[in-house]
Amino acid sequence: MNCQKGIDLWNKAKKLIPGGSQLLSKRSEMFLPDYWPSYYKKAKGVEIWDLDENKFIDMTIMGVGSCTLGYADTDVNNAVQKVISEGSMATLNCPEEVELAELLIELHPWAQSVRYARTGGEAMVIAIRIARAYTKKDKIAFCGYHGWHDWYLSSNLADNASLDGHLLPGLNPNGVPRSLINTALPFEYNNINKLEAIVKENDIGVIVVEPLRHQEPKNDFLKKIRDISDEIGAVLIFDEITSGWRLIVGGAHLTFNVNPDIMVVGKAMSNGYPMAAVVGKGNIMDAAQTSFISSTYWTERIGPAAALATIRKMQTKAVPAHLDLIGKMISRGWEKLAKDHSLDIEILPPNALTTFTFNYKNSQEIKTLFTQEMLKKGYLASSSVYVSYSHTKEIVENYLNAVDETFKFIAQGIKENNILELLEGPVAHSGFQRLT
Repeated sequence: MNCQKGIDLWNKAKKLIPGGSQLLSKRSEMFLPDYWPSYYKKAKGVEIWDLDENKFIDMTIMGVGSCTLGYADTDVNNAVQKVISEGSMATLNCPEEVELAELLIELHPWAQSVRYARTGGEAMVIAIRIARAYTKKDKIAFCGYHGWHDWYLSSNLADNASLDGHLLPGLNPNGVPRSLINTALPFEYNNINKLEAIVKENDIGVIVVEPLRHQEPKNDFLKKIRDISDEIGAVLIFDEITSGWRLIVGGAHLTFNVNPDIMVVGKAMSNGYPMAAVVGKGNIMDAAQTSFISSTYWTERIGPAAALATIRKMQTKAVPAHLDLIGKMISRGWEKLAKDHSLDIEILPPNALTTFTFNYKNSQEIKTLFTQEMLKKGYLASSSVYVSYSHTKEIVENYLNAVDETFKFIAQGIKENNILELLEGPVAHSGFQRLT
């Protein structure tokens, strides 16, 4: 398969754009260094055409989790095209943002107020600013991944600069003011003792958690965090940028019967169009008025229009149920095929964001080989699948047939201890460590 146009453009991009891409997760080196197609010409449903006119089926991150309905969804596109033709920006405000606020509050009855942004990372900054303004406390305890901003990366600053980065390997804090040391303190998912220790030793005003990633809460983990937040008067923020909309229409926390003070959503809420929201309790959200939180493009019209169309389609088509069904089919397929070929893998939930890992010392080499061989078969594939509404049973069946051949090839390589020799390029880069 010839992907040379994309490869050449990627090599050019790295000379013009630091890192080649604005997003770590989209860098070609994260998938298949020197061979990844890198750029797309067209995308529809789960199909992607690269610059060399190769057609691939996307069985990996689907726009980094943003396109839960599938690429270029007709209903969402029609809503966007309508507001573009009528004017996507003006001196007056768009009515869609009020309509969207009502819908978000209807879906989350514990909330009374909404603010908007256009990306998850900046929405988290808004949430943190509001929470700090409300409690008038600086220190944050957090669990999970929450973006690129100073408040979060400050957790990787150490008293000794030579130790910077020791908490979350892969997230470099260069450029983050050292004066922020010990303002953001991490604890691991399902480790309530660590949070209790942090709270005991620090004046915590904000607690931030991803309520779900690849683990279910155990021993009332989320409820205990809620209780601790109430006890110390901290604002509890649920970061649902990744988990939101996949298990249920709204935040995944609704399935656990534990409500935060503030929830942040993005990604899947607008099916590929930039949109994010901070949803919260009215008295806490009102603290936004005591600070300065304002930006021109937070008032454009495309994001809210896309979000309204996306959420309504999720409701009418029962999208989360489809994601669960297809994700379960993929997970069980991996499990069976791994057993058939005597491969040691671990499968991680939830079904809508199903993931597997190779349990070998050279797992990164094996994962790269998997991506390499699946690409030859016409699939963009790695160890995770962000399931979309456009993934069908037939698509999954064909995908699993390709996985069957690839797992067989990998098993032989492991048996003969020649995985590196089977790779046609360098080993893919690894990502960063999470606390979930």
